[in-house]
Amino acid sequence: MSKKIAVIIGSTRPTRIGADIADWFVRNVSDTPNATFEIIDLKEINLPFLDEAKSPAAGVYEHEHTKQWKKLIDSYDGYVLVSAEYNAGYPAPLKNALDYLSAEWHDKPVAIVSYGWGGGASASAQLRQVVERLKMRPTGVSPSLFFGPDTFTEDAQLADVNKSFAGHVKEAEMAASQLVELISVE
Repeated sequence: MSKKIAVIIGSTRPTRIGADIADWFVRNVSDTPNATFEIIDLKEINLPFLDEAKSPAAGVYEHEHTKQWKKLIDSYDGYVLVSAEYNAGYPAPLKNALDYLSAEWHDKPVAIVSYGWGGGASASAQLRQVVERLKMRPTGVSPSLFFGPDTFTEDAQLADVNKSFAGHVKEAEMAASQLVELISVE
């Protein structure tokens, strides 16, 4: 039976490239056996900064946007977090989206795909700490996509996502395979 995996775009900036990277990831792992990948865009979800009166650990949500976020997250078997690195960290909207829920993340497998001039290594490391605190099970492989001199056009968009990250395809495939394996041992 095919496992349903959410690929969550963590950046909501107007000039972000996270959507292109999420699409690239899905295209490159779409042949992963027993897995279906679907993109969730936090820009479209548009969660306000955490506004629930009770701690997410209580599992009591009063706002409709939180209930809808819970329902969406509960519908997936695993997750891929696609994260930019901003000032040695990951984007606030991604942290906010993770913090909205608690038990919904427990025991769920997760892969982290980071990107930036340094491959997003600091963002990835911070995310790993957070997902482990949320009792998620991260994959051993976390693709870190490095920018090179020819990565961007003059208007700060990706020149050619396939060319820029061709060297990371195997890493993406390994992360997707590990994610499916982790889902299978739940």
